[in-house]
Amino acid sequence: MGRGIRFAYPTPLLGSHLCPLPSPHRPHCLAKERLRLWTPNTSSKQPASGIIPAAVSDQALNCILEVIRASWADSTKELYGNALLTYHVYCDLNGPIPKHERCPISSTLLLSFLSSCAGGFAGSTLSNYAAGIKAWHLLHRQPWLIHQDELRLMLQGAARLTPNHSKWDQCPPMTVDDLKVMRANLNLEDPCDAAVYACMVVGFYCAARLGEFTVPNVCEVFDPQKYITQKGISMMTDQHGLPVINFRLPATKCEVKGEDVQCAPQPNCVTDPEAALANHMRINAAPLDTHLFAWKHPKGGFRPLSKTQVTSRFASKGSHPGDKTQKSLRIGGTLFYLLKGVPFDVVKSFTLYLRLHALILAPYLQANQQVFDKIMRIAMPPPRTLSRTPSLGVSRMDSSFLTRRISM
Repeated sequence: MGRGIRFAYPTPLLGSHLCPLPSPHRPHCLAKERLRLWTPNTSSKQPASGIIPAAVSDQALNCILEVIRASWADSTKELYGNALLTYHVYCDLNGPIPKHERCPISSTLLLSFLSSCAGGFAGSTLSNYAAGIKAWHLLHRQPWLIHQDELRLMLQGAARLTPNHSKWDQCPPMTVDDLKVMRANLNLEDPCDAAVYACMVVGFYCAARLGEFTVPNVCEVFDPQKYITQKGISMMTDQHGLPVINFRLPATKCEVKGEDVQCAPQPNCVTDPEAALANHMRINAAPLDTHLFAWKHPKGGFRPLSKTQVTSRFASKGSHPGDKTQKSLRIGGTLFYLLKGVPFDVVKSFTLYLRLHALILAPYLQANQQVFDKIMRIAMPPPRTLSRTPSLGVSRMDSSFLTRRISM
């Protein structure tokens, strides 16, 4: 760039009230709308080749933008919108950099922007910034002229410069004992507590993320096309009569078309998900089109269960009241099945969103140890035929030994 770019200090970009210079190309709007409404100085109607069929109308081009934009989840669009805001504030503080030089962005400008933020933001944040700027280019049909090797090295360096205050502590796994303590401390006759406990137990035994069974916030209008409803639960059995509880998630961040997750009843166990669900539905007898874990509010009506409500109740009623450390249901559920002796490849099959074969996984989800031992004798080869697993570098016998060591 002819003007040259000086590095901006990262401090001005760390505030939560960033304000870009006024521009008709950047109207005031919600963060998730910035990708669409904040337009580059170059017209988005012109593709990278500069040639556009005369038969394509403005309405058709707007439709193209909407279809492309729909490929991102709302949370992703909001994340990318914040990236655009930070990027344009950086450009405003440095010169300002002319609008026509901001898009298509040059490698020099992008690397200068990211390097100015290095040390003030987490490496993952800068990766999201780069992805957001790229998505903005693609959405408005602008060429992306960035050298990927340079970008990769920049992001690797930024990750090493991540300040301690920007690093997230690793979440410890949720355990069955944690669920037992929650059950003892909650009032399961209270509508909210009953919903919270049922949600946690189901999420644990499904090895699912908490956000898959909750809504982001109670202020958002409940959308049955995005969040699980009372109709999304069903009971299934395999050819041996083993029961499985199936949950249909209408949409997830990774699967727009939705997916199924499963768990099995745990009879004679105080954390039985089937019993927790039955108790929740007895107390919160909500319509079928409401959230699966909707609870009866004291002021009337049913409210969908939010992620914040679950985490706050765990913080106050968990094993260590007042401790705000979050625990992972997904990691806890995965560890639970591994310590039971379920092979790594089987656990992997329903923790990497390959969750469509509930009846195949049914024997591994059971609480009945006799049933589990029987299927393990069938599924596991005899010791003399064990081979080393290329991906892990250890045999299945070694894996079982490590599992026993972990549980000691």
